[in-house]
Parts: sequence; C-alpha cells; structure tokens
Amino acid sequence: MGITKKTMLAVILTICGNSLITTSCTTAENDNPVVQEIDYLVLVNKTHKLPAYWEGALQTVTITNTVGDKVEAEYKAYAAYLKLKEALAKEGVDIELDSGRRSVAEQQDIWDRYIIKYGEEYTVKTVAVPGYSEHHTGLALDLYFILDGQTMYYNEDLVKYPEVWAKIHAKLADYGFILRYLEGKEDITGYAYEPWHIRYIDDVALAKDITARGITLEEYLQR
Repeated sequence: MGITKKTMLAVILTICGNSLITTSCTTAENDNPVVQEIDYLVLVNKTHKLPAYWEGALQTVTITNTVGDKVEAEYKAYAAYLKLKEALAKEGVDIELDSGRRSVAEQQDIWDRYIIKYGEEYTVKTVAVPGYSEHHTGLALDLYFILDGQTMYYNEDLVKYPEVWAKIHAKLADYGFILRYLEGKEDITGYAYEPWHIRYIDDVALAKDITARGITLEEYLQR
C-alpha cells in the first residue's frame, strides 16, 4: 500500500445513521483513496507527543450527547462504546459521552485561554500541553451517566458514585477498553485517578490482560 509521487489529503464524508463520519485519506497516482492506519496502542502522555501523521489519518464519528454537546470519537472506538452502553443498560446503568477527540488546535486554544485567565503555573498543572493530550487520539472517551432520571455530569458529582463506576469498569475490557488513569498510578501516568476516562485499544484479549494485571498502558508498553 505504497504512496507514490502524488499525495494529497482527501476528506470523505459518509452519513452513518444520524452521525457524520469524517475519513482522512491519502491518494496515490491512480486516485484510489488509501487510508493510513492508526496504531491503537499509541501512547500519548506528558512525555510522548501525538504522532505527526495522526490527525490526517483519523476516521471519526461526531454525535450530540444528552446535554447538547457535540462529541467526536474515532469510529471503531465509538462503535465499541455503543456496545458497552447497551450492555450496561441491561444492568440499569445509563452512560453517555462527555468528551472525546480534541484537535491540537483546540487544545492550543484552551491552553492560551487558561494562560490569560489563570497564569502559566496553574495552566501547566491542569491543562495538557497541546500535542500531548490523549484526547487528541480520538481513542480516549470521558463518560458521564444518568441516574434515577438525573444527569450526573460534573466531576464533583460523578465521584460520589463508586458503585456505579465499579459496574462500568467491570465491562470495559469486554469491548476493548481499559481504564486509563488508575488510582495509585499517578506517578506513572502523570494524572490523578479519573474513573470516567476510558481508552480504546481495539483488542479485547489485551484489554482483559491489562485490566487483570492492574497495570497502566505505560507499564504494558514499558515506556
């Protein structure tokens, strides 16, 4: 699947139900679109930057959640999320997507606004440097849930229900997800425990292995 002399970025728009799928491709001399594959085990953290090719290769779905926010996610991660959502619904847990992919440009905008409003010291502690946020990948999803008809959206509310998160976390690996920022692993991941932040790795067996061992993605990749 080599790219020859002529290379350009093509955007293919496909309607999938009521969602928009955006596919970024390269085009070879014969003008047949060639999709560059992404690495579902890519490591993006405070010391590992998003690969340069990533934003041009990502295929995403954009949806609107129950509070009216648009959320973008890598298309396979979103499909797996829907299966996870369906399985949890059978146990009385109603999850929704809070956030998904943020472009590097969007992260830069957030960074700049925080610098102006809060100063550099606070910004460095609370906001990922543009290019170093796992949300750039489209594989990281933040969840919220609806409980007894009430939307639990804010972090300070979500942390009050560890029993709900236990049910959610127990199902993640079955659909190729891992809990990304584990409790007690802050020195490895660089982030505090976040029960809502899940990561798609596109491999159920591997997700189950990582989860069973109680390790982070950094530890699995030994990086």
